[in-house]
Amino acid sequence: MEPHISDSFLIREYMSGEERALEILIKRHNQRITRFIYSKVMDREITEDIFQDTFIKVIRTLKKGSYSEEGKFLPWVMRIAHNLIIDHFRKTKRLPKFEGSDDFNIFSVIGDEKLNAEKQIIKDQIDVDLRYLIEELPGDQREVLFMRIYKDMSFKEISENTGVSINTALGRMRYALINLRKIIDKNNIVLTN
Repeated sequence: MEPHISDSFLIREYMSGEERALEILIKRHNQRITRFIYSKVMDREITEDIFQDTFIKVIRTLKKGSYSEEGKFLPWVMRIAHNLIIDHFRKTKRLPKFEGSDDFNIFSVIGDEKLNAEKQIIKDQIDVDLRYLIEELPGDQREVLFMRIYKDMSFKEISENTGVSINTALGRMRYALINLRKIIDKNNIVLTN
C-alpha cells in the first residue's frame, strides 16, 4: 500500500479485515498526534499511555462499524485524544472547573486573558477542538464565525468582505453558534462542569 492512498480508503480496508491498513494510518499520523498530546501533558510516559488509549478507542469504534466521519480521520482521532487528555487531568485533579450554566458562552473561555497555567492548558485544548468543530459548519456560517472570532472583525467589516448585509452576517453568526453548540453536544465535548 502506497503513501498517497487516502485515510478513508485505509479505514475501509481495515474495516474489511486488512489489519495492515491500520498500521499505515498510525504511522502516517503518529508524529502529529504524539506532539499534540505531549504539548498538553508534558510527560513522555503519559503521552505514550494516552496515545495507546486513543488508538484502542479508534480500533473499538472501527471494529463496531460505528465510524462515520468520511475523510475526517485525523480531526476525529485528535478529538478522542483531546477527551482522553481531559480525562487524565480530571483523574489527577488538575483540571479546573469552569462555572457555567446552559447558556455558557464557549468563547468567554477563549477570550479570558487572566488564566492561570492549568486553565491555559484547557483553553488551548478547547481552542484546538473548536477549530476542528468549526470545520463542520456550513461554509457561510464558518466564514462569519472565523472572521469574528479569529480575525476580530466587526460585523460591518464582515458585511463588506462577504458582500452580504450586516443583518445577514449577524444571522449567520447566530446560526453558527447554535449549530456549534449542537456539534459540541453531539461529540460529547465537555466545556462546563
